[in-house]
Amino acid sequence: MSLYIATLITGLSLAFFGAFLLLKPTISEKALKAFPRSQIATYILMAIAVSWFSLRIYNLTPSDFGEHKDLLLMLFLSIATASFYFVPDFLSARALAGCKLLLSDVLLDAAFMQAPSTRLFLVSYVYFMILVAFVFGASPYLLRDWIDWLFKTSGRLKLVSGALLSYGILLVIVAVTY
Repeated sequence: MSLYIATLITGLSLAFFGAFLLLKPTISEKALKAFPRSQIATYILMAIAVSWFSLRIYNLTPSDFGEHKDLLLMLFLSIATASFYFVPDFLSARALAGCKLLLSDVLLDAAFMQAPSTRLFLVSYVYFMILVAFVFGASPYLLRDWIDWLFKTSGRLKLVSGALLSYGILLVIVAVTY
């Protein structure tokens, strides 16, 4: 993936999500408050994360423990399956964190060895999302608490949705100027 495509898709996604939060606050609140314990979101996001990570393991080179990839794959799939039984609470938040980390790898690969001035805005967002994924993946109840905090007042929602929309538009503008 090129830096242009990575920046453009990320910018459009952020702008869409920010605009949706701003224009449809009641629908957004209902969906986001249901998300951390949603079984449908858990199954979809876990399927994406497990498939994506399994593909990453399958394509390991010998220098990256590739000779042990079958063992690593079986171990990972066992842990992923066991998570449905032993830690089912907030599993959708953990799966989202996993998807974000896997997506971050793709976005950082697109920015690798590009001029610092062109990749700065995308990489700043990606590193912030990595930090957020670590926090919400390790303590997924914090995602629920953050969602409750966000919708407590309309000013917070407007601030966050405006920031997402603005940064998304900025990323689109940056992508178009490459």
